Amino acid sequence: MAAADLQVGDVKAASRKIKTQVYEKELARLQVELVKMQEWIKHEKLRVVVIFEGADAAGKGGVIKRITESLNPRLCRVVALGTPTEREKTSWYFQRYVPHLPAAGEMVLFDRSWYNRAGVERVMGFCGDAEYQEFLRSCPEFERMLVRSGIILIKYWFSVSDAEQERRFQKRMNDRTRSWKLSPMDVESRSRWVEYSRAKDTMFAHTDIKQAPWYVVKADNKKLARLNCITHLLSMIEYGDLTPSPPMLPPRPKAGDYVRPPMEDQNFVPDFW
Repeated sequence: MAAADLQVGDVKAASRKIKTQVYEKELARLQVELVKMQEWIKHEKLRVVVIFEGADAAGKGGVIKRITESLNPRLCRVVALGTPTEREKTSWYFQRYVPHLPAAGEMVLFDRSWYNRAGVERVMGFCGDAEYQEFLRSCPEFERMLVRSGIILIKYWFSVSDAEQERRFQKRMNDRTRSWKLSPMDVESRSRWVEYSRAKDTMFAHTDIKQAPWYVVKADNKKLARLNCITHLLSMIEYGDLTPSPPMLPPRPKAGDYVRPPMEDQNFVPDFW
């Protein structure tokens, strides 16, 4: 899956380093800008959809986490759908995704999206050839329709080299807090990287459209990938600084005749530490 993603530039990117102090400082600055962008999206009633696709263990989740951790979850939602239900399997393919599209003032991040049909469903045989061919025909029209409706649609593909992907797989296997990230489907994909690469190439050929192009993120270096992707995302929306001034806190009122209940009447978490 990942070998065909490896480009000449990725090798150089993998060898580049960034000091942790520099990375954290720049990330903090970018997260402030993300808050400004969110305020602008809310003020202007924009509708933003950001799609994150790519190789397994390419770092999509890490970027999404850094984008959302400083944002208002009511205005910025992450959509990561599981296996479709029996009803969803018999409905229009895009139907299960439409309810998750943003309303005015919202940004939605798709951690994998309708492109499952062009990737895992195609390679693993979860859809028929007719369904796959119909997706390749209808997906560009579906996305053009979204853009015509006023939605800002941004698509990212995270590309990771075969060697780096293998290293991350091994790390997940030996880390009990990350083992859930390595699903049986991920394990199976390792033996089908050629099929995945071909499917990705075909997907790009049909869906890399002018109205909603693909942007490839070189992801061998996680820290650089996060900074590059967030910086690019910020550049895709022209926003102003609407950060409100901190409110003036009124003085706390006096207790008056209020008496706290006895502490022994309450259940406290024990001091384990």
